[in-house]
Amino acid sequence: MKVRVRFAPSPTGYLHIGGARTALFNWLYARHTGGTFVLRIEDTDAARNTQEAVDVILNGLRWLGLNWDEGPLTADATGPCKGDRGPYFQSQRKANYLARVEALLSRNLAYEKDGAIRFRMTRDPITIPDLVVGDVLRPLTDREEVDPDWVLVRSDGQPVFHFVNVVDDLEMGITHVIRGEDHLSNTAKHIALFRAFGVEPPKYAHIPLILNADGSKMSKRDRGASLTTYLDEGFLPEAVNNYLCLLGWSPKDNTEKLSLAEVVERFDLPQILRHNAKFDFEKLLWLQGEYCRELPNDRFYELSVHALAKAGIDTNKFEVNYVKAALDTCKGKIKTFSELPAYGGFYFRDEITYDPEAAKKSFVPENKPRLEKLRAAFAAADPFNAATLEAALKAVAVELGVKAGVLVHPVRLACTGNPSGPSLYHLLEVMGKEKVMGRIERALTTFG
Repeated sequence: MKVRVRFAPSPTGYLHIGGARTALFNWLYARHTGGTFVLRIEDTDAARNTQEAVDVILNGLRWLGLNWDEGPLTADATGPCKGDRGPYFQSQRKANYLARVEALLSRNLAYEKDGAIRFRMTRDPITIPDLVVGDVLRPLTDREEVDPDWVLVRSDGQPVFHFVNVVDDLEMGITHVIRGEDHLSNTAKHIALFRAFGVEPPKYAHIPLILNADGSKMSKRDRGASLTTYLDEGFLPEAVNNYLCLLGWSPKDNTEKLSLAEVVERFDLPQILRHNAKFDFEKLLWLQGEYCRELPNDRFYELSVHALAKAGIDTNKFEVNYVKAALDTCKGKIKTFSELPAYGGFYFRDEITYDPEAAKKSFVPENKPRLEKLRAAFAAADPFNAATLEAALKAVAVELGVKAGVLVHPVRLACTGNPSGPSLYHLLEVMGKEKVMGRIERALTTFG
C-alpha cells in the first residue's frame, strides 16, 4: 500500500509554526516512504477565509521547500490543481458531502433533528490505535451517554469540520493522518464515521504540541508563532526546517544539525516523541547562525543584497567588488539577514548616525586630539590595507601612551556609527581612504 498523507490547513490569516511542523512531518514521512504528500485547503468558513490567507500558506510551504504532489497550484479555489482526487478546496466539494450524507441517511446511520443532520454514534467505547501515543481507549463521557450523536450538517446546510474531514480523507485515499495531539479527542468520531462508510480508517499519528518555553500555549502574538516572522526576519528555510524537525522528533544519535535530505533518510513515526515540545528561540537562532555561516558566498551575497534593499539600501550604486568585499566582512557575524542593515549598512550610506550611548563614551574631549592623530596616520598609510592600518593605529597608541583599544572605539564609531561590528581594520580597508577620511572629518566636528 502506497503511503498517502495530507496537510489540511484552514486559511485564516497566518500559518502557525505548529501547522508548518505538521506539514513538515507529513512531507518527511511521504518522502521517507516514497509516498504522496497532498495539500488540501479547509476553506469552509467563508467569513474568515481569504485568497490572501491561502497565498500565505502556499508561499510558506514553498519557502520551506515542502513541495506537494497533489493539491492547488494557486490561491484561487477554482484555479488549476495537480492530482486526480480533487477538488482540493473544501468549498468546492459540497456535492461530495451531500452525497455522503444521503448515503448515511438511506442506511439509517444518520437522521434529521431540529433542521440538522446528526450521526448515530456507536454506544461502544472505541480504541484509537495511534503510532505515536499508542492505543487510546475512548469511552463515552457522561454527557455523551445521554446523547452521543453528533451533527454532520448544521441547520443552515453547512457540513461540520469532523464530517468533511473524514469524507475528504476517505475520497483522497489518505492512509496516514499525521496531526497535532489536540485532535486526538475527536478521533473516535472520525473512526466511527469511517466504519459507517464501510472502510477501515487510516492510521493515526498524533504529534506533540509546540508550547512556549514556560509551558504555555503558543498564540499568534508570541514571537516565532507565525511562519511569516521567519521570512520577515531573514531566516534561512533550511535552519527553520532543521529546528522544526527537532520539535517532537529526535534521531537515535541525537544529532542536532541535519539537512532535510538526512532527515528524510532517518525519519519515522515511532521516533516522534510523546511529550510536548518547548519552543526555544535561542536554539533556533544558534542553528540559523550555523547555516548562515556555511552559506556559499554567492547565496550569501544574493540574500544580503535583498535584505539591504528591503531596508531601503540600494547596493546597485556601488561597484560589485566593493559590495562583495563589504558583505564578506559581515559573513559569520550576523545570524539573520534582518540584522544586516544595522550591522553593515554603513558601507552603503552617504550619511551615518552615531549610536547615542556609544557617542557619549567615545566622543569625549580627550579623544578629539587622538582622533586627529589617527586621521593623519591613516592619511599617510600606504598601502591602505588592514595590516598597514593596524600598524598605524598601534603606533599612534604607543606615541600617546594609551592602549590600542582606547583608539579603536572612537574610530569605529566615527566610521560606522556603531560601537561594534566587522573587524575594524578590514572594514576600513574595504571603505577606502577617501570614505574613511571623510567619516573621521565629520566625526571631529561633533566634538565642537
